[in-house]
This record gives sequence, C-alpha cells and structure tokens, in this order.
Amino acid sequence: MALSEPFIKNHDCADCPIRHRAVCARCETDELRELEEMKFYRTFEAGQTVIWSGDRMDFVASVVEGIATLSQTMEDGRTQMVGLLLPSDFVGRPGREIAAYDVIATTTLTMCCFRKKPFEEMMAHTPHIGQRLLEMTLDELDAAREWMLLLGRKTAREKIASLLAIIARRDASLKLATTRRKIVFDLPLTREAMADYLGLTLETVSRQISALKRDGVIVLEGKRHVTVPDFDRLLGETGDDADGGLPT
Repeated sequence: MALSEPFIKNHDCADCPIRHRAVCARCETDELRELEEMKFYRTFEAGQTVIWSGDRMDFVASVVEGIATLSQTMEDGRTQMVGLLLPSDFVGRPGREIAAYDVIATTTLTMCCFRKKPFEEMMAHTPHIGQRLLEMTLDELDAAREWMLLLGRKTAREKIASLLAIIARRDASLKLATTRRKIVFDLPLTREAMADYLGLTLETVSRQISALKRDGVIVLEGKRHVTVPDFDRLLGETGDDADGGLPT
C-alpha cells in the first residue's frame, strides 16, 4: 500500500468541503467527535498509487479533493479503467479485507481516512452511517452502469460531453449550486488523461473539445477553466435521456 506522509494540517469536520455529501453527512456532534478519534489525512501526488488490487486495506476513506481512478489489470498486463473517484466518493468496503481495484491518483489527491476496525465498530451502533453508505453504494452502481454505456456505445463527442457533465454536476453539488445557472469549474484532468480514460486519441479529444467550444456548448479559458452557460444544452450533447441519465 503506497501511502505518502500524512497531511500536516488538521482538518475540522465543520469546515470540510464535502461534509454535506460524505459518508458522515448525517452525523451528530458526538458522532463526529468519535470519527475524529479514528481519522487521519493522506495526500498523493498525480500518478501515485493509493492501493493495489489484492492488497490488504486497513482503512476506508472519503475523497476530499482531487480525482483518482479505479482500474483492473489483467494477467497479460492490459489495464481497464472502471471508474473515477471524485470528491466525496468513498474508497474501500467495510467488511472486506482486500482491495478489489487499483486506486491511482490522477491529480493531487487528498483523502480523509478512517481506521477500518473502529469505523466498522461505529457502523454497528450508528445505523445512519450504514444507511448513508448504502445510498452512496447505489449511486456508485448507477455511475458504473453509466460508465459502461459511455465507453461502449457513445460517440467521441458524446463521451466528452458526458465526462464534462459528470464533473460539472459534481462540482455544482459540492458548491451547493444549482445546475439551472451557468456552471464554472476547473477541469481536473489533462486532455491526455481524458483520452486514456475514454478510449480516444489525444487528437480526437482536442478536436471534440474545440467543437463543443465552437458551438457554444462550453467556454474555455486556457485548457482547464470551463464555463457551461446552459447545462441542459450540455446534457443534450451526451446522448442520454431528458434528465441526463447521469449520477449526481
């Protein structure tokens, strides 16, 4: 298990940017104090491995900042990305000792980690933590199904639009903002990373982003600062149904 040095700054739960979406979203003050006793922060640089598939995990965690990938490697060395971990997503499974996927930081990644045994014990007497984790697991299942559709059936333009919509919607949710207004965010992925994850060439990614910009679907400042003037229009480019068919 590749872990960097712990984050020096001690984060207060009250100031946590993912507090309203994380597994601890419904915790009361005394429960947050209990979590404080078992938590620690870790940071990972882009490209660093958080955990390898098959490794023993002695922690579970919430992504606070940054993005990581979930992937599996076949016996012949081929690797398939099976999902993205975005801020507020949960890493690890209570009751499961072994990691099922490789988790690799795509950007600088900050994780709020909980020692596994105390967390499992807390779940036993704090039912709403288990309920929240179940809700998040079902959201993850929806995201996995969307990812299968994205990789398998969508055109290059629809793939790019879908990825932008997923990131835009999560960013708006973390900021407690509505998608009925324009959404402004910094794209956390390089175009090379987007190409790798979506099964496209770098040239195709650049061409499709330029086309979305030219058509007014997005506004770009530099390569990373994205404005979505009309989220419904972006959803219309994803090839999904009327409500986008995307996980929140």
